[in-house]
Amino acid sequence: MKSKFYAAALALSVSLASHGVFAASDDFVEDASAKGVAEVEAGKLAQEKGTAADVKTFADMMVKDHTAANQKLKALADKKNIDVSDDAELLDKAKAMILELRSAKSFDQAYANNQVKAHEATIEIFEDEIKNGEDTELKAFATETLPKLKAHLEAAKKLAAAHGGAAAQ
Repeated sequence: MKSKFYAAALALSVSLASHGVFAASDDFVEDASAKGVAEVEAGKLAQEKGTAADVKTFADMMVKDHTAANQKLKALADKKNIDVSDDAELLDKAKAMILELRSAKSFDQAYANNQVKAHEATIEIFEDEIKNGEDTELKAFATETLPKLKAHLEAAKKLAAAHGGAAAQ
């Protein structure tokens, strides 16, 4: 599992380092990619440890959708000469979510609650990029991706409600 996590993180990661791109754009790329990789890895963990069918179905959607978004963001970052980070940088950002899920008493409930919180935070980052970003292509990526993130949030709230999660409210 650990090697899969490192491989996914390395393949999909994007760093702060910039060559001619605004620092704020770099921050967006770093934050969005870290959250995206964390979503993929949490989804993979839910596919393994989840017990409820709806949790596994949601996890499948997270892996598929966030992998696709991560690939688009990585291609855009490569085009803009934003260096790909090493896996250690990205893993530090993603680790907290994964560790919280691994140690949970009720995995399904913890995963559902985590997905609500994670998507709320990610939506905030994307909305900020749309409102304040200076790179038109990154703003377009954020604008294109935001509706899917909002749909994920609504699905996560339903999942949390179904599993007794506090984050569903």
